Formats: sequence, structure tokens, C-alpha cells
Amino acid sequence: MLKELLKHFGQTYSKELNIDLKSKKPQELFKWFLASLLFGARISETCAKRTYKALEKYKLLSPQKIEKTSWDFLVSHIMAEGGYVRYDGKTSDELLRISSEIIDWYDGDLNKLHQKAKNSQHLEQLLQEFYSVGPITCNIFLRELRGIWKKANPDFSPYVKLAAEKLGIRDIKKYWQKNKIKGFDFTNFEAALLRLGKNFCHRKKCKVCSLKKYCKHPFYK
Repeated sequence: MLKELLKHFGQTYSKELNIDLKSKKPQELFKWFLASLLFGARISETCAKRTYKALEKYKLLSPQKIEKTSWDFLVSHIMAEGGYVRYDGKTSDELLRISSEIIDWYDGDLNKLHQKAKNSQHLEQLLQEFYSVGPITCNIFLRELRGIWKKANPDFSPYVKLAAEKLGIRDIKKYWQKNKIKGFDFTNFEAALLRLGKNFCHRKKCKVCSLKKYCKHPFYK
């Protein structure tokens, strides 16, 4: 079961966007933070990815470059190309303000935020001090930093828990420790459960799910 789960759903979102989190480089961490802000907004996953690619296209992947960009450019180019409709101005405000905060508070390096944190709970509190960053964005950002940032240990998202329940996995961490597969790490496993839970279990798409033969509680008989 685990091999099929990882094969179909195990790519992390940061890897999909060609972000190298394991390097711990400030620019890579900021890229993932940008992506997390977009994934945490009230837009589709597809729209979030397109918007990130638009930022990449215009080389706006550092807090310094975003801070120097005009609000009008973000709205008319980045958000428009990303497919935003209602939240274009709001998200532009957020990107500008958060970029300034990261520069002013941490010299543009999110590693310094991690160093300042006393523990995992304090780390989440510090992240949510940024303008408009709430629990969902915080969870998305920290999820793929498990094992990279020592204090990154967010709770599992409801989608992860749902998928685990459907597959009969009672303890997610213990299951991975017992069955882990070479070439993958826990973030791949968590990403796989997330994708399965979000795109199939939550939407009750049991009949077209590639893991349906392993499901303990399908929505159909």
C-alpha cells in the first residue's frame, strides 16, 4: 500500500515548484513561504501554482524584490496572470507588507525566525505575527520543513488525518517508522496523505481513487 501511495501522491509541493528546502538557503525558504501564502488563500490550488509561477517569471522571489515592486504591478501582472478575481488587491497588500516585515524583523532570512523560536509552539506564534498569516498558512509552511527545521512540528491537517483513517493508519508517525521506504522521507508520506485526503477522500471520489482497494471506510458499498 505504502509504495502505491508514495508513487501516486508522494511528491511534496515544494519539490513540485522546484524549491530546495533542504538547502536551508534564505531564498529557498522565502520561496516556499510565498507559495504557502498562496496555497493558504481562498483560491484554487491551480490558481495558487499559476500565481507562484508568475512571481517566478518576473523574478519576484525575494522579499527585497517584492518590496520594491508596485502594488499596481502585482495586481495587473502577477495576480491577473495567476487567475485571481476577487482577492487580487488583498493578496498584493499582503505580499508587500509581509516582505517588508521579513526584511525589518529578520533581515530577510527566515532562518533567524527559527533561531529565535524557543520551541515548536513558539515558532508557530512567531510565524503568525506576520500580517494576515493564520494557522492554515502556518501549517502549510511548516509541514514540509519537518526534519529540516528542528522546531517545525505542526499538527497534521484534517486531510492528512482523513486519509490515514481511510487507510486504517492509526498512528501516522509510528506507521512511517515501521514501514518507511528508501528514497522517501516523512514529508513525502505526509504530502501523499494530504493529496489523497484533499483530492479524493474529502471529495468522495472513491471510485476513481488509485488506492481504493486499501480503503477501510469507502463512501460507497
